[in-house]
Amino acid sequence: MVKQAFKFITGGVLLLWLLGQAAVGAGTRPEVQEVQSLEQATHEAAERGLPLLLAFSSRHCTYCDQVEQNFLIPMLISGDYEDRVLIRKLNIDAGVMVEDLHGEIRPARRIADEYDVDMTPTLLFLGPDGKELADRVVGLLTPDFYGGYIDRGIDTANAVLQQ
Repeated sequence: MVKQAFKFITGGVLLLWLLGQAAVGAGTRPEVQEVQSLEQATHEAAERGLPLLLAFSSRHCTYCDQVEQNFLIPMLISGDYEDRVLIRKLNIDAGVMVEDLHGEIRPARRIADEYDVDMTPTLLFLGPDGKELADRVVGLLTPDFYGGYIDRGIDTANAVLQQ
């Protein structure tokens, strides 16, 4: 029984590794797009009838990298989220300028302040008007449950949009 479980697990790990290598080799590994225009990102999500998952991050935040590499990119790769959410990130490092919801170019840090985001990573689930639709995910909570927190936020945001 243990031997069969080991074969199953190692086979699964090998398959995931091969798929990852194929994606990297083909140059098709998706990236989480960085927001240049919050107005455009919310508009794109609205056109598709989806909430916007906006990940506030910083270049030197190791937890942000972990969230992106272990959760957000696999969500993009799976294809299971294409019809559920639009995923973007907003870098809030000093000097980063972004177009806000009204088309005005402003420091990304100020946009984070307006959303009361004071630590990274923070994930928001936004509607077309930029308002939060679900509970945010702050920090890297227990990694074993983190994907569930994200899914719950997406489900709640979609339910609010459907009302």
